[in-house]
Amino acid sequence: MVVNVQLRHRMAERRMTKVELAREVNLEIEILTGRLGTVSERTVHNWLSGSTRWPPEKIRRALKAVFGCTPEELGFVPTGRARTTPEEDVRRRDFIAAAGGTAVTVLTPTPAASAGSRIGITDVQNLQRRFTEVIASDHRHGGRLSIESKAASLADEALELQKNGIATQRIRAQLYASAAAFMSSAMWAAIDGRRFDAALEHHRKAASLAAMSGDSGIQFRIWSHAGSMYRHLGQVGDALAANDVARSLPIARRDPLFASLGHARHAAIHGLTGDSNAVRRSLGHAQDALDRVDQAATRPVWITAFYDQSELDSLALAAHLAAGNWEDAEARAHRSIAQRRDAMRRSIAITTVRLARAQLGQGDLEPAVATAMSVPTAGSTHPRVKRMLAAFGTNLHERAPGSTSDRTWTAYTHDTWRTTA
Repeated sequence: MVVNVQLRHRMAERRMTKVELAREVNLEIEILTGRLGTVSERTVHNWLSGSTRWPPEKIRRALKAVFGCTPEELGFVPTGRARTTPEEDVRRRDFIAAAGGTAVTVLTPTPAASAGSRIGITDVQNLQRRFTEVIASDHRHGGRLSIESKAASLADEALELQKNGIATQRIRAQLYASAAAFMSSAMWAAIDGRRFDAALEHHRKAASLAAMSGDSGIQFRIWSHAGSMYRHLGQVGDALAANDVARSLPIARRDPLFASLGHARHAAIHGLTGDSNAVRRSLGHAQDALDRVDQAATRPVWITAFYDQSELDSLALAAHLAAGNWEDAEARAHRSIAQRRDAMRRSIAITTVRLARAQLGQGDLEPAVATAMSVPTAGSTHPRVKRMLAAFGTNLHERAPGSTSDRTWTAYTHDTWRTTA
């Protein structure tokens, strides 16, 4: 047996354990086949040791989605009749559905620009189309290493066009904006997957690219993401400062939709301080701005694809939960779920867990457990959702150890997570 050095190196680059790789591959298999994969830590050990030199096709496809490269580049060696087809060598499989749809899309990579070739609006539009597909993948699955890797790879493609092609100043600015947009998606995927070291690195690159583009819309997204990142890290001062950068940009003063998002995220940050007055004040500003939005105006796809009344209520839910305003949090959760777009599976799962937490905070044990158990199994495999469910279980046990609700939840998680680990 020959140790698979390439795979070990790729895992080390992402600081990925065997368990984490197994989970990512299983989730990608679920996207491809509709059923969660059965790859285990032992399976990954066999890949690394070289005892398994050429995994089955669906696993090869999942590995390609996770790392963004071919099985051969991961150190695997075709055996017997197992050979990649020419199509597999030149095409990338993107196991995502278009927003709101269910069809799997197969994309052709953007052709690399040869030195001296002219880059035009068609090249920019192709990048923007692929950015839309990254957004759709994030809304359906979120936090995946495969999304982070793909977005970072697409940022490199945009920069390669900028570096080698002949283009006008306007096109170059749009190429920088596209690269910044992809890098901001890599940043968000890392935040959502709780890979904060990677998120910080993506933020530095994204902010630099966005500054060169002069696009205040993508600058808003990057600094607003930074505010969310620091909020999840519990660094309130940094979160408020980063979100203030976003809120001070020209687009936030010009477009009430951006202003509303900035205020809503500020409310979520204020929730960490327990300042309920500041929470309600920011939410009031967010609602006032949202009520003034011109729905017919043209805006970037990344904000129109997710920010609406449901998302405002979701951020209000997060703010009230952090501040301990349980009744307000529950009311916002119900409103958010009622209006949430079906394609946003991860967001629905997160909001549902938060609803369970709000019910638990009010001492409604049985409804809280029933709500938490209603999270779809596919949603509960998301790393962020799984952590939230684990925290819910801990809080439930601390509040009512040995109760019927506590025993019901323990049995449920044992049976459910045992089959999805």
